[in-house]
Amino acid sequence: MFCILIIISTSLIIIVMSCLALRGSHPDEPAPRKVYHERQHFELCALHALNNVFQDPNAFTKEQLDEICSRLSPDTVLNPHKSMLGTGNYDVNVIMSVLQSKGHAAVWWDKRRSLERLCLTNIKGFILNIPSTIGWGVLTIPLKRRHWIAVRAIENMFYNLDSKLKQPEVIGEAAQLKKFLAKKLSSKNCELLLVVSTEVEVVRGWKEGNSPTNSLSQLES
Repeated sequence: MFCILIIISTSLIIIVMSCLALRGSHPDEPAPRKVYHERQHFELCALHALNNVFQDPNAFTKEQLDEICSRLSPDTVLNPHKSMLGTGNYDVNVIMSVLQSKGHAAVWWDKRRSLERLCLTNIKGFILNIPSTIGWGVLTIPLKRRHWIAVRAIENMFYNLDSKLKQPEVIGEAAQLKKFLAKKLSSKNCELLLVVSTEVEVVRGWKEGNSPTNSLSQLES
C-alpha cells in the first residue's frame, strides 16, 4: 500500500511539473535574437563598428577597408586614411566609401538639430566618433585617440555595441536612446553618423516628415 502511494504521488508531481513547463513555454514565439558584438582588436574600431551595425561578422573585412584606403590615396607612401602601422585607425572617408559598396550611406548629424527629428524606423544604426584613451591590458596611456562605436536597435531595444565593452550594453527604447545620444553629443569632440540605405539618404528619410516613399521634391524640405 505504501509503495502504491509513493508511485501515485510521484506520478502526480511529474504531471504537475509537465503542465507548468507547457504553460511557461510558447512554441509559436520566436527565440530572442542573439546580439552580435565584435570586440576590439588593434585599432580596428571602425571595422568593428560597421560589422556591429550590420550584425554580421562578414559584412566588412580589414582587406576591404585597406583597399579603399589605397583607392582614396593611390600615390602616397604614408596613407592618410589609416594607421601607418597597418593596425587600422580608419577615418570617416573609409567608412563612407565602404558603406556605399553595400548600398548604404553615412549621414553626418548636425548637433544643432533636435534628436526628436530622427526617424528611427528608417535608420539602420548609428556610428559615433568619440575621444578614447589608449591602453594595452592594464596599462593606460594618458593620450586621446578617436574611437568609433556602434549603436543599433535589435528587436525594438537599442544597444551600445562599443567594441571596447566586454558585452553589449542595453540602452533601452527610443526615449533612452535619445538621452544616450544627447549625452554623447554634449561633448564638442563627439560626432554622430546615421547609417541608412541609399534610398533613405536620397529622400532624407532619416528625418521626421520625410520617408523613402515620398517624392523627390521633398529634398528641399
